[in-house]
Amino acid sequence: MSDALQRGWPDLIAKIRARTPARVLVDRVGEAYRTTTQLELRHAHAAARDAVRTELGLERDLGSDFVKRWSLFEVSTLAKTKDEYLLRPDLGRRFDEAAKQQIQARCTEATDLQIVIGDGLSVTAVAAQVPRLLPLIFAEVQARNWKVGEPFAVRYCRVGVINDIGELLRPKVVVLLIGERPGLATAESLSAYMAYRPKNGDHDANRNLISNIHQRGVKVEEAARRIVNLAALMMRKQISGIRLKEQRLLAANPRHAGSGERE
Repeated sequence: MSDALQRGWPDLIAKIRARTPARVLVDRVGEAYRTTTQLELRHAHAAARDAVRTELGLERDLGSDFVKRWSLFEVSTLAKTKDEYLLRPDLGRRFDEAAKQQIQARCTEATDLQIVIGDGLSVTAVAAQVPRLLPLIFAEVQARNWKVGEPFAVRYCRVGVINDIGELLRPKVVVLLIGERPGLATAESLSAYMAYRPKNGDHDANRNLISNIHQRGVKVEEAARRIVNLAALMMRKQISGIRLKEQRLLAANPRHAGSGERE
């Protein structure tokens, strides 16, 4: 390595680390991580476990003022406990009968856009992103004169519950804001799953995804614009999923890539 490259090495490492929340080029002592790195990994692992195991509490996680402002209410899927939800993903894809009745009683049918908040695999992500993201989405929608349904929250939620929402409320587009599976980079990453007129039998190929919504990924301001623009595209073309692509140039940035919460 040349002397000039050696002198510039710390700056190069700093620039690489600034591009991603991943732990790249971390310092070592011999073959082991430094103590600070080990402690950071243990902290991140504990945060990921907490994000998965924490139960959703609307007022605690979103704030009482936020819940009141948006008249949020909560329903549940067929899963009855967190353990059942984790062991039986299929139960998180359908509403129980009480939830169906409450949704139909409180929500407007046949809207242009229906937004739903799901706990998913990270209540931490929901608490960190939704209070800022939801108002931004509604602000973007106002100029379009869309008819928007009443938002609500779903406990023990999997992505496939979008189908039940479509069958119950018949909106043109459903947006499910759901906590992603947490990793060691962050437990605060949210996904937005979207579908045009979802129905029973639909699967991932019928849906679009905007993932990695968090401070060091897709910021909430950009996410709100992308969600509303993609919803408009769905309505115009009357499709969603693998046949529909966002009409935008994605930055060639690894932090914008991600799998999100899976069914």
